[in-house]
Amino acid sequence: MMKKVQQGFTLIELMIVIAIIGILAAVAIPNYQNYIKKAAYTEVTGAMAPFKTAVDMCFQDGADLTACDHGAGGVPPQPTASTSKAFNTLTVADGVITATPNAYKGILATDTCVLTPTAEGDAGAQRLIWAYSGACLDKGFVKN
Repeated sequence: MMKKVQQGFTLIELMIVIAIIGILAAVAIPNYQNYIKKAAYTEVTGAMAPFKTAVDMCFQDGADLTACDHGAGGVPPQPTASTSKAFNTLTVADGVITATPNAYKGILATDTCVLTPTAEGDAGAQRLIWAYSGACLDKGFVKN
């Protein structure tokens, strides 16, 4: 008497495997897309970094944020959009840095990021505390 040997997988086993792959894909794909957007947004925040340093230095020299604008107080002039894929416009007014990104890798042109300084400490030893606001914070591209 010979035993019947199973020749492959049953339909139910294949359906279970497909269901598991579908569930994993449903979780993984949105997380991966968010990761790509956050990684692309680091180009925007990286472009803001030299201006943040310049505003810090301008404030330490004069202790007046209203003097920290593009091309004044040691703050570099406003860059043009053609110099970067990351942002469309980047402005500095009264120490507040505002970047509007290009639509790039899932980032929308409306995902504006504002970096605002606030003076903290005694009159002789003030320092700036920086806080993000705008769509970049709301969408989780940056953290305060």
